[in-house]
Amino acid sequence: MYNKSMFDIKEELKKLPNKPGVYIMHDENDTIMYVGKAINLHSRVRSYFRANIGRGPQIDQMVRQIARFEYIVTDSELEALVLENNLIKEHCPRYNTLLKDDKTYPYIKVTVSEDYPRILFSRLMKKDKSRYFGPFTSAAAVKDTIELINKLYGLRTCNRVLPRDIGLERPCLNYHMKQCCGPCTGEISKEEYRERIDKALEFLNGNYALILNDLQQKMEKASEELDFENAAKYRDLIASVKVVAQKQKMTDSSMEDKDILAIASDDKDAVIQVFFVRDGRLIGREHFYMTHVSENPQSEILMNFVKQFYAGTPFIPRELLLPEPIEDMDIIEKWLTQRKGSRVYISVPERGQKEKLMELAAQNAQLVLSKDKERIKREEGRTIGAVKEIEKLLGIKGLNRMEAYDISNISGFANVGSMVVYEKGKPKRSDYRKFRIKTVSGPDDYACMHEVLTRRLLHGIEERQELEVRDIDARYGSFTKFPDLILMDGGRGQVNICLQVLDELGIKIPVCGMVKDDNHRTRGLYFNNVELPIDTRSEGFKLITRIQDEAHRFAIEYHRSLRSKSQVKSSLDDIPGIGPARRKALMRSFKSIEDIKNASVEDLAKVPDIPERTAREIYDFFHPENV
Repeated sequence: MYNKSMFDIKEELKKLPNKPGVYIMHDENDTIMYVGKAINLHSRVRSYFRANIGRGPQIDQMVRQIARFEYIVTDSELEALVLENNLIKEHCPRYNTLLKDDKTYPYIKVTVSEDYPRILFSRLMKKDKSRYFGPFTSAAAVKDTIELINKLYGLRTCNRVLPRDIGLERPCLNYHMKQCCGPCTGEISKEEYRERIDKALEFLNGNYALILNDLQQKMEKASEELDFENAAKYRDLIASVKVVAQKQKMTDSSMEDKDILAIASDDKDAVIQVFFVRDGRLIGREHFYMTHVSENPQSEILMNFVKQFYAGTPFIPRELLLPEPIEDMDIIEKWLTQRKGSRVYISVPERGQKEKLMELAAQNAQLVLSKDKERIKREEGRTIGAVKEIEKLLGIKGLNRMEAYDISNISGFANVGSMVVYEKGKPKRSDYRKFRIKTVSGPDDYACMHEVLTRRLLHGIEERQELEVRDIDARYGSFTKFPDLILMDGGRGQVNICLQVLDELGIKIPVCGMVKDDNHRTRGLYFNNVELPIDTRSEGFKLITRIQDEAHRFAIEYHRSLRSKSQVKSSLDDIPGIGPARRKALMRSFKSIEDIKNASVEDLAKVPDIPERTAREIYDFFHPENV
């Protein structure tokens, strides 16, 4: 808690410099509420504390909560803009308009610096000597295109280091299916493989006519030779190429990169629609949600989006088209030019093809906003509405957090427990917990459940006490938040175990059993010693079923992972100095444990990353009679 008496706002306002910079508003808990930039810090910050001049209730509400402010002076307004954006992304202040989506766009990456390049899917564009194509808005389309190119040119998809690994391993299934030319076998030279890559690069640059003509000739030749299987293969490839080419049909004679932005908003939400035009082609579109937009004009929402989005995207187009002018347009233009390393233009189109694309983007933004409202309404019925149904059925109020528990074992082996958490009818996976049973051996579900519940609740009590000693808000602990309702995967027996644990710890929480019928389907709820029937068509019933299934799934997956770990073991694991990397290198060189056992010290020492001393230890391990 911040002591307001330590900060005299009136005195601090007098000290503000007449320089550009960034100001940061804190509340009484010293939480950052708002970050802003100013050409003149003295004038801008003082304006918040003047009498109401039409700022709107949201800003007035923020001002009433300001306990202190701080500022950072910069040399220019451009530096202030960059710093403001960085601080907003770092702290996500609740009174700043925030870009809700944190998306990274897919690129097609060609590793041209490798001797035998590959074509890969990438979410990041790095300075790694590779060539990148994109960004694209559909990950599925990118994957389809990569798959098509690899089939067309027989390119490798493996992670082998070539030419180092040529001949070390058997070729993969793609080679045998004739979908890879097999550079790992040494059958194709570096120069021949590079010719294939050059053709792939031509394809990615939009030159589809060459490959279509080539495929057409091959199809006709195969058909004349009555090789109908290959003819059908070429026919399908032609169709795939045409699909990719068709997606690029909207072109611009300027052949420039540009992003076209439009906005739709109401009193709570805003949607920004972006059309991506690359090399004159409309490659796709994407929409973004903006939060904290109440009472903000559209121009301000657009300005915040541009600053936040283009600070994070690896690619900045030559031109940004906006539906209306925004504040600081010149300074943002300079900032983007600085980031891109070449001139960037921001403009508002008024006629022509650009204006038509802007109208189309605006229609899409409005459509997304209206459709999303319907989706949210349906989602609330499945979540909040379902929770209210459960409240009414059980006769309780204030139901927000529900925790459900389940036990999993096979004949008592590796007993485990699961805890799943739902808040407002939605799973809160960050609060899920797994428990490996420590005190129970054998198949005793009641004893296992007693341990799980005791450990969970005791942990919460201890964490609360620790946070109180350290004077930290209990909300920041992972176990401190107790549920409003505990759901047990079973009837009377499981409920009584939970009530026993709560009584032992002196805690009062409603407990409800999810009762199943003979076919293992939920039929009702056991609460306060009474089995309550529930309408199987209701959203409340569907939510209970989802929670029960999720608790069961989470426990089963944990148990399965423990079984797998206990069963996967190699004799190489028992040799000192042999870890996963060296074990993999040995298996790559010798193919089997038997081959390693029969190898000499000299042969073992030839394996990459295996020094002579380790080779001797491996040999001695398999030949103890010689030690």
